[in-house]
Amino acid sequence: MEFPGDLKYSKEHEWVRLEGDIAVIGITEFAQDELGDIVYVEQPKVGDKVSQNEQFGVVESVKTVSDLYSPVSGEVVEVNDDVTSSPEAINKDPYGAGWIIKVKTEDAAELDSLLSADDYKTMVGQ
Repeated sequence: MEFPGDLKYSKEHEWVRLEGDIAVIGITEFAQDELGDIVYVEQPKVGDKVSQNEQFGVVESVKTVSDLYSPVSGEVVEVNDDVTSSPEAINKDPYGAGWIIKVKTEDAAELDSLLSADDYKTMVGQ
């Protein structure tokens, strides 16, 4: 299982990659593996505000429905339409083509409260 070191992780199994002041957000390989085949993703709209640790969407798999929580606060500037039409992209490439939303961050210091790759790996028992 992969735990890229350049990402930060939430306890709810989301990852975030900061690109300037834009946070790219998705779910971890561990999360998609636990969920199984993802069949539906509900995302916010561009312009919506998200808050750290608050729900921003839903992912549905053949096994269950799971809420998505934002690891950072800010404004949604882009949603990944590819995962809307082909949600299996999250299963195939959770850290690449399977990203879910991009958020213009309000406070980069929020990233300090997230887990490192090593901390996340320990949390999930890998």
